[in-house]
Amino acid sequence: AEGLRFGIVVSEWNKKITEGLYNGTQQALIDNGVALEDIIRVNVPGSFELTFGASMLAETTNVDAIITLGSVIQGETKHFDFVCQAVSNGITQLNISLDIPVIFGVLTDNTMQQAIDRSGGALGNKGTECAITAIKMASINQILRAED
Repeated sequence: AEGLRFGIVVSEWNKKITEGLYNGTQQALIDNGVALEDIIRVNVPGSFELTFGASMLAETTNVDAIITLGSVIQGETKHFDFVCQAVSNGITQLNISLDIPVIFGVLTDNTMQQAIDRSGGALGNKGTECAITAIKMASINQILRAED
């Protein structure tokens, strides 16, 4: 992944979780040859705002892929369903409309413990998986663009 540039949009809501995801993402990118200065971080207030943050990052920077990191935890209202669906649809629309991949790194867990376990705890770090996905998708994108 040397020479590739990545944008990471991080939700500030459930910060303990999203910081864990970010740390895993950043470390995996660095471990795969991405220079620290080629990782651009943007914070947004919550997961709902990830789509806008990713869209603005794509418009204002030159990155090869964008990774969105958030955490939505089930509560007693339908808010969870609305946010999860909106973010999923928003990221899908960005992947259709942009010429770079946008990676969905939003945890949608039933409990805080599940989120902890998936953001660097007992079940690993989904941020690491997102970084690897971003590297693969950016590489595919470069290959296909070179063939044009």
